[in-house]
Amino acid sequence: MTPEDLAAVGLRLEVEGPIATITLDRPEVRNAQTPAMWTALAEIGRTLHDDVRVVVVTGEGETFSAGLDRAMLDPTNAGEGSVLGLLALSDEDASARIDEFQRGFTWLRDPRFVSIAKVRGYAIGAGFQLALSCDLRMVADDTKFSMKESALGLVPDLTGTKPLVEHVGYARALEICATARVVPAEEAVRIGLATASVPSADLDAAVADLAAALVAPMAGVVPETKTLLQGAADRDLDEQRRLEREAQVRRFRAVAAAFA
Repeated sequence: MTPEDLAAVGLRLEVEGPIATITLDRPEVRNAQTPAMWTALAEIGRTLHDDVRVVVVTGEGETFSAGLDRAMLDPTNAGEGSVLGLLALSDEDASARIDEFQRGFTWLRDPRFVSIAKVRGYAIGAGFQLALSCDLRMVADDTKFSMKESALGLVPDLTGTKPLVEHVGYARALEICATARVVPAEEAVRIGLATASVPSADLDAAVADLAAALVAPMAGVVPETKTLLQGAADRDLDEQRRLEREAQVRRFRAVAAAFA
């Protein structure tokens, strides 16, 4: 997609060497999200160059994302680009359409790179789920997470439920989702939702330092490590040991080739 195409849906993409930064750029509505934005995010993931090793996702201004744009729930705006447009579809077609929306989030788990959510202010609903789609979350000390869907009579459906349970456990995830309460930055770090919390003025530098550390190892090391860790909790020890051995053989060969 061209920069103009991305701007039309409220996104900005900047690539500097091995680091790509995706910015939700609708500060006038606190970076509220739309289906068109999710489709564009999926396209960014599909076309991202293989040389990119870190993807940073952030929001323009003082808020990461206030979640779904409420205009998408306006009955007078129930066309193709609206969430309410789902009501005109069969259950199967509506599910397929939501699957397309979810692809704007799932690509951030790709082992080719490490994804970092750089979060200031509010990360609500779809904003919370976008942050959860990233491997790491660095947050400003004014950050407030909330899974607001239950307050609207809905459930989280943009791939946030699985990482939330993985990070904080079933009982706490249920409490966070069912009550739609706010989780402040300090608690987010304490319960494992966030990697670290820093003063807002220091957040850009902290994320830049983290990104630099992630691209410092030899190319291929971090993707292999991410692949090993993804799903490790669901594998038995023998399967995990096998995957470790196979990955290490590939790394030994890559290192030997580099110094040949």
